[in-house]
Amino acid sequence: MKEKKSDSDLILAFQSGDQNALNQLVRQWHKIFCEKAYWLVKDADVAKDIAQDSWTVIIRRIYALNKPESFGSWALRIVCNNAIDELNRNKRQQKHKEQIKYEQEKAAFQKPSDTNAEIKLKLLEAFKYLPEHQQVVLKLFYRESYSLKEISSMLNISMGTAKSRLFHAREKLKQLLNV
Repeated sequence: MKEKKSDSDLILAFQSGDQNALNQLVRQWHKIFCEKAYWLVKDADVAKDIAQDSWTVIIRRIYALNKPESFGSWALRIVCNNAIDELNRNKRQQKHKEQIKYEQEKAAFQKPSDTNAEIKLKLLEAFKYLPEHQQVVLKLFYRESYSLKEISSMLNISMGTAKSRLFHAREKLKQLLNV
């Protein structure tokens, strides 16, 4: 039976040219990397991709690792940074999609003679100034016609929190629209 080598020994062996040392490192750490990435992004497929991309970075930078005993924390930091980058990328894409949707809705309501369309346009403009958590509750309640109970379940918040967010969103819209 093979004796399990320490990360430090494996790093030094790999830095000296032993490819088997890298294989052992991957066997010992890949599952941990996947779990850490999943903990952050909550998507198993994306987490696996992040872990794989992290290995690419780790292998490229491992020769510069001066303290082989710090491999675990160093490598997990790379995984976390990659996961956070992915979350930020998704957030930017989501905002871009919402901006496009807003522009499309705005264009659909731009008939100056129609006062109802003007009200909708003002409402859409004011909606952008609400905090994201209030926007979500408003969309689910008014656009998707979910009940407060369903919203609280979907968002994993209490019913009181859902009611409060809806109330504060309405109040903020009243202020923004000078109603």
